[in-house]
This record gives sequence, C-alpha cells and structure tokens, in this order.
Amino acid sequence: MAGRKRYAAVAVAAAALITAPTAAYGVSPAGPASAARPAHGAAVPAHARVLQVAKTAPTARIVAPDEHVTEPGGAEFWLTPEGKHWTTPDNPYPQFTNVVNGNIDLHTPGVSAFVEGTAQGHVTLSGVYYGGTGTASRVTVRTTAGTLHAKLLELAGNPGWGVWYVSTDLPAADQDYAVRHVVVRDTTGAVYSRLDLN
Repeated sequence: MAGRKRYAAVAVAAAALITAPTAAYGVSPAGPASAARPAHGAAVPAHARVLQVAKTAPTARIVAPDEHVTEPGGAEFWLTPEGKHWTTPDNPYPQFTNVVNGNIDLHTPGVSAFVEGTAQGHVTLSGVYYGGTGTASRVTVRTTAGTLHAKLLELAGNPGWGVWYVSTDLPAADQDYAVRHVVVRDTTGAVYSRLDLN
C-alpha cells in the first residue's frame, strides 16, 4: 500500500509539472540564481518579446544586382543599385523604377504600387518600399480580390529600399481598382511604410 501511495504522489507531481505554464527568463551572470526567474506567471518584459519577434520574423530575400527572380505567374524582377526592373508575360519589354534620380525620397517612408493584368484576369502587383525605420519583414496588400501577402527583394548592404511583388487572379473589370492598401511592417510588427489608395 505504501508503494502505491508513493507512486500516486509521483504521478500527481509529474502531472503538475506538465500542465504548469512556462515563462521565458534570462540569467544575469552577476546576479543570484533566485533573481534570474520571474515569479510564477510573471509577464515577460516588453523588450524581450520584441527581441524574440525580431529574431524569428522573416526578412527580404537578398539578391545580387541583375539577379532575376521569376514570380509564379511569369513576371520577372531584378534589382540594380539604380532601382527596380521587371517584365510581365504580356509586356516582355523591361520596365524600370528609378530610386536614385530624386523622384523618391529614401529618407521618408513610402510605398509605390503597380498593377498589370492579362486578358485572362491574372494580375501582377508590385512596387518599391523605402525610407522606413528598422528591417522590412512583411507586406500586406489589400485588394478587391482580398488580402494578399507579398514577397520582398532587397540588395545587400541596407540600401534603404526594396521591391515587393505578388500575383492573383482578378476580373478584368476590377483591375484598375485592384489595390486598396499596401502596408509594409518591420521585424517587430511596426509599420515600416504604407500606401492608402481607396
């Protein structure tokens, strides 16, 4: 009987450990071990949460100058120090957005947006983001077809700008009004830059 009681006590203790909530904590090399852990259930400091988010958040794909990236719908993008270059299936002639000629203020947060569609209703949306604080991480594009999540491209060396792109199917009648909002967020979730159209 004593053996059963001891077994039951161990089982209860193990269950309590498994179901107990966890908390992140850090250890200060100079402080005592008892000061390293917050009280049970204590909140993790805000700066620790921000660092954790920044550590796991995605960032732009870093590309070499003139490295071509093909979007699933067939559009191609490549970056040079001068700006964004691209082609689409319906327009194979290269297009260009210059980021160094003074038309874009790289010190002020901003986003551009281009919508290019095919007769079949496939739309490529893209643009340049620039001037924000922090590291660009995610781009959300609200359109007449719903909310899309774009991919990001940047050159190495923190040039202060990058390119976003995404594609979707959209009725031809809606293509002129496709983009409602473009919001670029940094690795902490804060707004890096945004564009509001409709």
